[in-house]
Amino acid sequence: MKLDPARNPWMTAPETRAVLAALGEGKARFVGGVVRNALLGIAVSDIDIATQLAPDEVTKRLETAGLKAVPTGIDHGTVTAVADGKPFEITTLRRDVETDGRHAVVAFSDDWAEDARRRDFTMNALYAAPDGEVFDTVGGVEDLGAGRVRFVGDAATRIREDYLRILRLFRFHAWYGKGEMDAVALEASAAHKGGLQSLSIERVQKEMLRLLEAENPVPALRVMAATGILAEVFPRPLNLARLEHLVAIDTDNFFTPDAILRLAALGTGETFKLSNAQAERLEDLGDAREKIVSYLSIKDVRRLLYRLGPKRFRDRVFLNWAQDPKESNAIQWRALLAMADAWRKPIFPLTGSNVMNSGVPHGPLVGRVLSEVEEWWIESDFTDDEFSLAERLKAVVQALV
Repeated sequence: MKLDPARNPWMTAPETRAVLAALGEGKARFVGGVVRNALLGIAVSDIDIATQLAPDEVTKRLETAGLKAVPTGIDHGTVTAVADGKPFEITTLRRDVETDGRHAVVAFSDDWAEDARRRDFTMNALYAAPDGEVFDTVGGVEDLGAGRVRFVGDAATRIREDYLRILRLFRFHAWYGKGEMDAVALEASAAHKGGLQSLSIERVQKEMLRLLEAENPVPALRVMAATGILAEVFPRPLNLARLEHLVAIDTDNFFTPDAILRLAALGTGETFKLSNAQAERLEDLGDAREKIVSYLSIKDVRRLLYRLGPKRFRDRVFLNWAQDPKESNAIQWRALLAMADAWRKPIFPLTGSNVMNSGVPHGPLVGRVLSEVEEWWIESDFTDDEFSLAERLKAVVQALV
């Protein structure tokens, strides 16, 4: 079996050729996700390379060829090459010497089959030579074709090496699996689920967000719930039904999966260490109290868009749509999203100068008057009637000054 360079232009791209040439003929192969995705005919993003060369030799050869070498994981044999701005993660073949469920001590090797035996799933233990020839010593090609996410070798052993592999099992099944999950893998994962508590929040979070980005993560999440694995990650009850409806909305309307929005639909995520923007978005959705229904009037939509902004309004529309059991309302929900996309925020026509010209002295009262008039202006559907604005300003000033 060979990958076709004509269908995989990344194989012969100038930057790829430069890195392979630097490493030397016969010393490097593509490995893991890049081979898996190429065999499936889906997009390739990161290009990982395995090599028989020791890390210091990799660095030396890259620098001799004029390429940048970054020791991103040197203790585990990983050097990142940068060619024309594109990164390539290069890892020396290795075997695990010692593991504790979170970290591994490795020894470098020149044995391709030995390197394959230490990997997590068979579909990730595939290698391809620069000319596209695929090397498979663990049955990964057959498993990939069958949509079977299977551990390399003994499932329990692979899990005890790194308990994160339990979550990776569900993530990879959601992305690449077909039908029922591998029974041996599932049984071993359920038996060792307590090991998840030893993992850092950051590693767990990364896997769960990637799982939620799958086209449909719900079946995998339901199996996680049934085996007690999900409770190890999210001890609070989850709203799987709302997430399931949100996923259906994404699928039916060709929307791009949004992991943070899906996390909000589940009603959890507060224990994760998200970026400030992600955490604020999640908290904002959790605190949302606006009444948003499919039959909002155009005036109400404009008012909410002005107060919330399009992004926050869209988030609320999605979550409320996911809670609406009436499928025939989909057209109205889509119309709300379309209005948000087309909306341009009107500019409030009054300034502090207008308020002071009406007799209000400089100070905090100016802002209060502006706020009162703006509230009226919003409720009047953003009127541009100058006389009405002037009259309202006069009335507010008389009431407050």
